[in-house]
Amino acid sequence: MYKHILVPTDGSDITHKAVQAAIGMARLSGAKLSTLSVKEPFPYSAISEMQPVPPQEFFDAQERIAAARVKGVVDEAAAAGLSCSGSTVEALHPWEAILDHAQQNGVDLIVMASHGRRGLNAILLGSETQRVLIHTKLPVLVVR
Repeated sequence: MYKHILVPTDGSDITHKAVQAAIGMARLSGAKLSTLSVKEPFPYSAISEMQPVPPQEFFDAQERIAAARVKGVVDEAAAAGLSCSGSTVEALHPWEAILDHAQQNGVDLIVMASHGRRGLNAILLGSETQRVLIHTKLPVLVVR
């Protein structure tokens, strides 16, 4: 069975369903559980030297948000009697950060949420889950 499950989190309600599924699978299989939240990089602008938010303030806010998301998953796992390691990372493309983290940490299952967008919305908005599915050879459990 699986030995190390990764559940990325963006703090959304649909992601919470994926967290619950990952916790359930980890309990059943005795797998190690970890979570990851990806922070947005600072939006540097070539148009203007004026930024609405100073870079350090932006970085601090992104870290607070990501750390709170990770803590939520770690706490939920603890309430279910599991330990869960958590990480935050900055990346332009969350799917790349998820796959890098999985590879570096020996993950053998990724549990992710899907918002279920279809048609033009799926094309315009994209899907990090879909990109993970396209670019990985690891099993991915998609939760809706």
